[in-house]
Amino acid sequence: MKFTVEDFRKWPHKKVTLLGMSGVGKTYLSALLRRHHWYHYSGDYRIGTRYLDEDILDLIKAQAMQVPFLSDLLRNDWIYIRNNIKVSDLGPVLSFVGKLGDPERGGVPLEDFQRRQAQYRDAEIAAMRDVPAFINKAQQIYGYQHFVNDVGGSLCELDEPWVIELLCEHTLMLYIQVTDQEEERKLIARAQSDPKPLYYRPEFLLQQLAVYLAEQGLSYAAQMDPDEFTRWVFPRLFHSRVPRYEEIARRGYTVTSREVAGVRDQQDFLDLLEVAIGRA
Repeated sequence: MKFTVEDFRKWPHKKVTLLGMSGVGKTYLSALLRRHHWYHYSGDYRIGTRYLDEDILDLIKAQAMQVPFLSDLLRNDWIYIRNNIKVSDLGPVLSFVGKLGDPERGGVPLEDFQRRQAQYRDAEIAAMRDVPAFINKAQQIYGYQHFVNDVGGSLCELDEPWVIELLCEHTLMLYIQVTDQEEERKLIARAQSDPKPLYYRPEFLLQQLAVYLAEQGLSYAAQMDPDEFTRWVFPRLFHSRVPRYEEIARRGYTVTSREVAGVRDQQDFLDLLEVAIGRA
């Protein structure tokens, strides 16, 4: 969606998709807006509770079945396992995606990792397909005036143009851009200090894996330290995503991570959007 500043002010039910790398402030803004009666649609929450719920539980049960005491309880239906995913804590989703590397150090073998990556991609596409329906639910069922779509950092990696077309049709696309080297350094440093599972385009993963193995003198992925590979690959993933984000941002508007850090309430956010619209 595109607007003049005046048209945006008159828009009675504002619907915004937040786009950018993990750590730039998407969830910060979404949580802030939720306190101002915006419906917060979290793509990863939808993925975990709807599209990967059974897969996550199967992974947990497979681990539990390796423990004789637990396996006996599960076989006899004396216990049950369920996910406890929260918008503010997506741990089960991250655990399912996992990190590529040595299983003895908590990693996932390459073939299994690629399978999980494909499942996550399909789930993210499905979660984005649900956005129009949830816009309607937010207004018609729950009575929310406005809607914010908090997408995962990997939206730009899906290579499904219709997904972006759908979001542009129903929401204002807002790209949160990291504009200076200091902010970029901080974001990368945070990601490297606490490496989390990531989604990679298949061709990007295989290219970077080959480079890493050659640099480290390793023969195959199962020899890698999962955290070390994730730390090493994150800056490369970050820079590979920037042009993809910028291409999508042409369909919407752009603000900087520094500008987002200054947002303290709904009015600050709306003012910032008007600035972005005016710049465009």
